[in-house]
Amino acid sequence: MTQVRAGKVYLLGAGPGDPDLVTLRAKKHLAEADVVLYDALVHEDLLRLCRKDAKKVFVGKRAGRASERQAAINERMVSEARAGNVVARLKGGDPYLFGRGSEEAEHLANAGVAFEVVPGVTSPLAVCAYAGISLTHRDLASSVAFITAVESGGDEETSHDWAKLATATDTLVIFMGVRTLGAVMDKLVANGRSPSTPAAVFHWASLPQQRTVVGTVATIAELADKAELALPALTVVGDVVGLREKLRWYDTQPLFGKRVFVGRAEEQNDGFAALLRARGAEPVAHPLIRIEAPEAIEPLQRAVQAASSYRWVLFTSSNAVHAFLNEAKAQGRDARVFGEAKICAIGPATAESLAAYGIRADLTPAEYRGEAVAEALRAAEPSLKDVRVLLPRAAVARDVLPDTLRANGALVDIVDAYRTAAPPETERAAIAACIENGDVDVVTITSPSSVQNLVRILGPNAAKTLERLKLASIGPVTTKAAQELGLTVHITATEYTTVGLLDALESYYTETH
Repeated sequence: MTQVRAGKVYLLGAGPGDPDLVTLRAKKHLAEADVVLYDALVHEDLLRLCRKDAKKVFVGKRAGRASERQAAINERMVSEARAGNVVARLKGGDPYLFGRGSEEAEHLANAGVAFEVVPGVTSPLAVCAYAGISLTHRDLASSVAFITAVESGGDEETSHDWAKLATATDTLVIFMGVRTLGAVMDKLVANGRSPSTPAAVFHWASLPQQRTVVGTVATIAELADKAELALPALTVVGDVVGLREKLRWYDTQPLFGKRVFVGRAEEQNDGFAALLRARGAEPVAHPLIRIEAPEAIEPLQRAVQAASSYRWVLFTSSNAVHAFLNEAKAQGRDARVFGEAKICAIGPATAESLAAYGIRADLTPAEYRGEAVAEALRAAEPSLKDVRVLLPRAAVARDVLPDTLRANGALVDIVDAYRTAAPPETERAAIAACIENGDVDVVTITSPSSVQNLVRILGPNAAKTLERLKLASIGPVTTKAAQELGLTVHITATEYTTVGLLDALESYYTETH
């Protein structure tokens, strides 16, 4: 008789919005889950942490919209766990703070289903950190209360004892109160709170869409209404709101709120997107290229087998590193495949990719271009005459590097480690719509092939379409490719890395605004 393994449910706090604020424990259990039941306010990037074969089910509830009933969610957790599945119940903020997590835990306990609760960063803490206020302060507030403006049944009227609550604590944090904000503020004043008390409403705290309206108890409802703030939003009442102008840091960054098109290959998009979010920008990811295996794999297989026979192995991209070393792994080999060969990386990003495999680059030129690699190699060798060099690279690439080395007597073998391909038709339509509709402020380009694909996707009017936006290039080679296609490049990084590109973007917006 086949025995069904015991299932378990993890109630995971997804945090306030920024996916980088999820806890390590939540990430661990999310990656283990067979089934993921996720809420409406969970950032889509968190779902990329799931196993590819995991069943992901949206069960979010949003005011005014059709949504999953709580009873159905409860039963789904139980049935999936009893079927032997590991279930991740991914909830915005913290499961136990106005998140109905305690109700779900009670249902699981009553059903005899094993569960674990993983706390999450909740929205009041995110407001504190990202909007420039402090819920408590030695001189301004020694107490704080969290309340909801909506009862469990969704009623617009609460049964709070406002006579006690209005002045009970220095700071009040009000959840789910946007639609009833005027009525709530009236109750506070009627029960002793000064109408001149500072108040603020924060929308989408911790994300590039974050918006803040500051006023007083007397004015905040009208100001929030004029700003058309909607859920998700949080209201903070108290003198600590006055700290914002001195302590705000997130929404003063040069890239805050900028929507930035990220067209790197899917395998590289996540890291760049995280860097953008850290600087307050909103990444809009649409890969312009796909990384695929070369049309013929045998030359790469032979190159891996012969790697130790070369004096130098040159890597001019992270993609080449991954392709070469993944082939080595497929052959049952490791870093020892290089033997006594020296390794050159075109730049720090490529060197970091090598380091992830336990390999330290012997040479990383100061300038991250093929010409600089050739120059550095000439400086590193007494003579390049008859020096054997292996160059694993993209199937279509510039010949400046191998031509220069050969002109100096080197024996250069080029092998196709990977090839780039255009995105599928469905993705091309999404890219065109995103740019033509002006859904982004900046389009980043990180390789000549990505520029070429972008122009093909946008068609003959590509230059005119893109002139309404800012075009930002990772370096002069990519900029030249764009200009040859008739495009105007507004920003070119002086350090040819994604961090350098972000630095250039920040400098541009600092100087022009």
